[in-house]
Amino acid sequence: MNESTKPAFDVAVVGGGPAGLAAAIALSHAGARTALIARRVGYGDNRTTALLGGSVDLLRQLDIWPRCEADAAALRVMRLVDDTRRLIRAPEVRFSSAEIGFDAFGYNIENRSLMAAMEARAAEAGSLTRIDGEAEHVTPDEAAVTIRTSQGETLTAHVVVGADGRQSLCRKAAGIGITRRALDQAALTFNVAHSRPHKNVSTEFHTPHGPCVFVPLPGNRSSVVWVASPTEVTRLSALSDADLAEAAERQSHSILGRFQVGQGRNLFPLGIERPARFASNRIVLVGEAAHVLPPIGAQGLNLGLRDAADIADVVRDALACGEDPGASRTLARFETARRSDVLSRTFAIDMANRSLLSDFLPIQTARALGLHLISKVGPLRRLAMREGLSPSWRQRSYKETRFGSP
Repeated sequence: MNESTKPAFDVAVVGGGPAGLAAAIALSHAGARTALIARRVGYGDNRTTALLGGSVDLLRQLDIWPRCEADAAALRVMRLVDDTRRLIRAPEVRFSSAEIGFDAFGYNIENRSLMAAMEARAAEAGSLTRIDGEAEHVTPDEAAVTIRTSQGETLTAHVVVGADGRQSLCRKAAGIGITRRALDQAALTFNVAHSRPHKNVSTEFHTPHGPCVFVPLPGNRSSVVWVASPTEVTRLSALSDADLAEAAERQSHSILGRFQVGQGRNLFPLGIERPARFASNRIVLVGEAAHVLPPIGAQGLNLGLRDAADIADVVRDALACGEDPGASRTLARFETARRSDVLSRTFAIDMANRSLLSDFLPIQTARALGLHLISKVGPLRRLAMREGLSPSWRQRSYKETRFGSP
């Protein structure tokens, strides 16, 4: 490729959600000439994200975390409570971050606060070009990827990061198939104020239809993720604020006192999605373009942030060696980095959810025994905590990620 046809960018990121913004900032920070193609829109969603330790490390390295840390609540203890009322029930399990030498497992933050911090950081990134628009056509060829926006702009890049969600245009352009499985469950999310302090304890009640989790927010507030059958979630969503507060207080067994429901509710069906590949034809997938999971174990965005860290690592290493960041062997490194992480997390969450929903007595017994062992055996409990934060077999942890200068 001669200079006149050389792509204008090393990387183009399509999609401006949390995973896309994190990827664009990380790539820019790693020294790649980066374009971010995403509309600037106000983020009014009141949903929250529990950012686990490695994710916070990445956000701190990228100078995002200091901009939103004051809006987050530390998660120091996590309780699992079997509220199934079945014949065979698991004991309560408490995980304490202090047991593995951490001040907190992570932090819970409203997505709009996180997005505001990311947008502010992206605006300062020196090698990041923001294109306020939407990708309409993504066309890969042997040498580059051409992107045309709905506003008529055209740009080229060595590699495209598809962060454009479940209906990913980039995934389709790459020719990557997707496996989808709908679950007979839905989730209702909302925030509550309560009369008793949460003491930085996140409590997850396991019901026969899914978990109901109360996750600390700053002050005497918590976010609620209530998973149940679609019919039940629809019924709960239609309740008045007072009736929903009463139902949530009853589900929480009043551990946080009286509830008051805040503004904004979100209802969405649950499913599991995974692609046949994570990279192909100069296109890599991150965030919900690459994986969709039930909101169990706070893995969704944390996986997306690991996607962002890994593509930044791969591109940085390729550029340092004078390689094409979109070449097949470069993309193969990203595929290797992500496949085991995503598939292992998907499997673990799916099995945990299936075991909770199953009425088959041997499965209930195995689930109860497993949680009993985790509760009583210290080394096993500590291993579960560490693996829950980030898989130990990852080739490079966030703390070891070597980003270049901004």
